[in-house]
Order: sequence, then C-alpha cells, then structure tokens
Amino acid sequence: MTTSFLLIVQIVLVVLIVIAVLLQKSSSIGLGAYSGSNESVFGAKGPGSFLAKATFTVGLLFVINTISLGYMYSQANQASVVDDLVENTTIVAPKAAKTEESTK
Repeated sequence: MTTSFLLIVQIVLVVLIVIAVLLQKSSSIGLGAYSGSNESVFGAKGPGSFLAKATFTVGLLFVINTISLGYMYSQANQASVVDDLVENTTIVAPKAAKTEESTK
C-alpha cells in the first residue's frame, strides 16, 4: 500500500513540475545561462522568484520520492529469477554409458 501511495505522489509531483516549468519566463539565452551572465540560473541574487523556488522544492521532493520508491521496490523484490530457477530445478547426473571394459 505504501508503494501505491508513493507512486500516486510521484505522478502528482511530475504534473506539478511540468506546470511550474511551463509557467516560468523564458530567457532565450540557451547555454549562456551557465557562462556567468546576469540571467543565469543562480545569478548574483540567486533564484528570487516564487516559481523558481517552487520548482526547486518540487524537484527536490521528486528526487526524494524517487529514491524512496526505488528503495521500497528493491526491498520488496529481493529474490531474483535465477533463485527461482535453482529452487525449482533438480539436477540429475547422466548415467554412465556401458562400455566393453566395464562389463568384463
């Protein structure tokens, strides 16, 4: 039940991230945002607008939720397919072929 709830939260977070990113103003400077211009992602004043802070917060929640979902799924599925094959398979040694020397 917990993983189902976290999966629903994940979908809601994805929708919120998409909405927050689409509502932000486009700076149209492309990769120049990382070269130190005034309109960079973390400029001299940092992310000042409400949408930038909201996007960062929702993104951080998304990453935390993704990590927790991965942990919960890995704990639930400890057994592998190979383990199931080994448990259900009996290995039978082949019988030795009769030769002329063994019959004497």
